[in-house]
Amino acid sequence: MIQFSADFLESFLAVVRKYMQLRGGLTQKDLAEMSGVGISTMSRFLNLKTATIDEQLVANIIATLSIPLHEVIDGIEEDSTETFKRLVQFYKDQKATDQKASGGENEFAQGLGGEGQTRTRTTATINVGGRKQTVSFGGDNLDAGAKTDITMKDKLQSLSPRQKAYLTDFLDLDQNDRDLIVDLGETVFRYFRQRQVNF
Repeated sequence: MIQFSADFLESFLAVVRKYMQLRGGLTQKDLAEMSGVGISTMSRFLNLKTATIDEQLVANIIATLSIPLHEVIDGIEEDSTETFKRLVQFYKDQKATDQKASGGENEFAQGLGGEGQTRTRTTATINVGGRKQTVSFGGDNLDAGAKTDITMKDKLQSLSPRQKAYLTDFLDLDQNDRDLIVDLGETVFRYFRQRQVNF
């Protein structure tokens, strides 16, 4: 049995509410449906109407909302942390399996050029280092020899193991940390483009 600190539940619920907002302003009903838990069970838990902490429900919510473990791990007693991590990983794996079984690509991947999406070619003129450049993106003919009609799933499968590991680490970050990484990446790309370094 996983041991929690005395003030774990209150601090955990604050983190849950934060991530419900970050994930699009989810309601208790939304969270219950996403995690496969009864609405009344979720309501009692989120409103501190339970006598004990349900470790299964805690791990399920963490996996459902993709809450980084560093946000909650301080409330887990030291001798229970490994067990707790394994429990959360179990729920994450379960959700990944369910997602694959229910249709392959998720909405995120479909929104980034998956099947059924109309692709439009767009051109932008930008000023880089005092010089105007035209940049094309989207469409069916980015490069004469390039294969551009591949889905997001195909693009992800074409990544090297090192790139996949980086992507996994990136996706495990919370929203603010992801934005920070994107901002840093844009700054690095902008710097190299100004120096006319080709990748």
